[in-house]
Amino acid sequence: MMLDYQLIWDNLPLYLNGALVTLKVLLISLALGLLLALPLALMRVSRSALLNAPAWLYTYVIRGTPMLVQLFLIYYGLAQFEAVRQSLLWPYLSSATFCACLAFAINTSAYSAELLAGSLRATPAGEIEAARAMGMSRLTLYRRILLPSALRRALPQYSNEVLMMLQTTSLASIVTLVDITGAARTVSSRFYLPFEAFITAGLIYLVLTFILVRLFKLAERRWLAYLAPRKH
Repeated sequence: MMLDYQLIWDNLPLYLNGALVTLKVLLISLALGLLLALPLALMRVSRSALLNAPAWLYTYVIRGTPMLVQLFLIYYGLAQFEAVRQSLLWPYLSSATFCACLAFAINTSAYSAELLAGSLRATPAGEIEAARAMGMSRLTLYRRILLPSALRRALPQYSNEVLMMLQTTSLASIVTLVDITGAARTVSSRFYLPFEAFITAGLIYLVLTFILVRLFKLAERRWLAYLAPRKH
């Protein structure tokens, strides 16, 4: 069996535009998700049940339900309510890009919050004692010691979350976005050559994954060098 390379070449601009849409959705979702994950992580490590319980429930529900269901509920489900359609948020909620970014941000915030909460709990007691010995307030302790340290140590696990989110963005094509997968579906339906269409999409995802892995390796080498074994 021979692949139709000319077909792939002719539709490469469509795939490249799809890659830009994928990266746009990914970056917006990760940024919003991380902003939401920070207060959630602080709530998860709180000793107060009034703070811990809502954050636990949020992360439990989001991580316990499929991403596709969450996307459908936001994009299709909210539209059935008249109050939503008449609200000021409807111009945003009727946008496929906005709904996809919102759904992905909510999903990644739950996973990221648990990653950060685990890193906060694993902070060495010596760092906390040293900060208290210097007279740091609780706010300063979190701002200068706990959060920076937790973010650094969570970097390897967070890189896996970013890669998973990259693959998850392929669901955006279901809500009419022409991302990488959407471009492949367009080519497949237009020319009835699904193998060429989706193998090209898979290769683009593979290239993006390789780039992200390399970037996170550089970041780990930069910010986690102090945890590396000493060379004698």
